Amino acid sequence: MATKQTKRVHPEHHNDLLEDPSEIASRLSRGETFLKQNSKVLAGVLIAAVVLIGGILFFQINNQNQNEEAQKEMFQAVYFYEQDSVQLALNGDGINAGLLNIVDEYPRTDAANLAHFYIGSIYLSERKYEEAISELEQFSADDFLVQAKAYSLIGDANMELGNTDQAIANYKKAADYDENKFFTPKYLTKLAIAQEAAGNIPEAIAAYTEIEEKYFESFEFSAARKHKARLEGLASK
Repeated sequence: MATKQTKRVHPEHHNDLLEDPSEIASRLSRGETFLKQNSKVLAGVLIAAVVLIGGILFFQINNQNQNEEAQKEMFQAVYFYEQDSVQLALNGDGINAGLLNIVDEYPRTDAANLAHFYIGSIYLSERKYEEAISELEQFSADDFLVQAKAYSLIGDANMELGNTDQAIANYKKAADYDENKFFTPKYLTKLAIAQEAAGNIPEAIAAYTEIEEKYFESFEFSAARKHKARLEGLASK
């Protein structure tokens, strides 16, 4: 009866075999020696890791607590804003904090982020266009309505300053940011006006055409058709 020959494995494939007990013991010994010789270094690394993790957790918890406090203090400021009491909204009433206080005292919180939007819109209404742009550019949000509105307001401030190219860039951002039938036609109208002001007639016609073709139920539809026809007439001369 033929006996099966044991298949020999090349030494490079030694990980597929059970290792020699003496070799395992030797490796364990070397590992213990390494730990003894480097115990202080390893302890330092471990302590540093614990401190780092603890610092991250503390920052997250502290930031969350600050955000909750800021949102509570911001409630009255937002109420003043909605009532068009903009100075009280900005500076508070002596009892309740204003939006400027929220930004200073609670930076890096969601409340401070939203405060930048409110402050920027107030400055825009007060014709403080540079300040409005500065505040609005510090705001960012996942909410497509508010973020697109912020881009549009930055565009408005730049138009007032005569920075037509920056206005166009921001109106494009507003129009392209999560398009919807309620607000996108408004931003496209602003874009068309800015493009015409810059002498970009074909681009202005394109913006009006997008309203005509995609947002025919919007309030801006009739005006878009009228201005598109006017610009096409100018372009043909």
